[in-house]
Amino acid sequence: MQATLLSILGLALLGALHAQDDIPVQANFQQDKGCSSSWGGENSRHGPATRPKLAGKAEMAWAGAPGPALSGGYVQLTGRWYSIGLASSSNWFKDKKHLMKMCTTVITVTADGNLEVNSTYPKGDQCEKKNSLYIKTEQPGRFSYTSPRWGSKHDIRVVETNYDEYALVATQISKSTGTSTMVLLYSRTKELSPERLERFTQFSKEQGLTDEEILILPQTDKCMAEAA
Repeated sequence: MQATLLSILGLALLGALHAQDDIPVQANFQQDKGCSSSWGGENSRHGPATRPKLAGKAEMAWAGAPGPALSGGYVQLTGRWYSIGLASSSNWFKDKKHLMKMCTTVITVTADGNLEVNSTYPKGDQCEKKNSLYIKTEQPGRFSYTSPRWGSKHDIRVVETNYDEYALVATQISKSTGTSTMVLLYSRTKELSPERLERFTQFSKEQGLTDEEILILPQTDKCMAEAA
């Protein structure tokens, strides 16, 4: 009986690892690349920068703000983004999705190439802030994060992006009670085309998520000004 149980657990683990390997990462992902147009602003403590590209995580969003210049080019991940869509297989999402609204995240890049992800989102009558540090991996476009509060480990991948309009980001979350999948759609503006929304829904379903686990976040102006 014990051997059978161990075999089942082993197969489940192998299945989870295989599912992670199936999630793609943006081809030829470039974290920093020279750009001709300036974002024009100096409210980043790292200094001015130009139009970014992106990468992601839940309760947040990413729309143009400044970031640091690195290696003669400008970091494409920096700036403010809007969250447009969120899909998740977690119980947390199922319990809270009726309360969720569009929110913002401002990203800066540290000197060693990691991402500081500062999120602002509505919570009741308050504006909550969450600061996270995403650690770069050997694979461009892939980052890791460990929650200091819950101990969960996040495998974050930029699946696809055109860098100045939208980004599709997938995260595999592992914790002691099991694993979950999260997909986020980020935009430089508060709206995206129906084609982008459909792509988000399609990709989420390809990861095994159902219609009930996929949400286009309602627009709001709340807490947007606080996300500077």
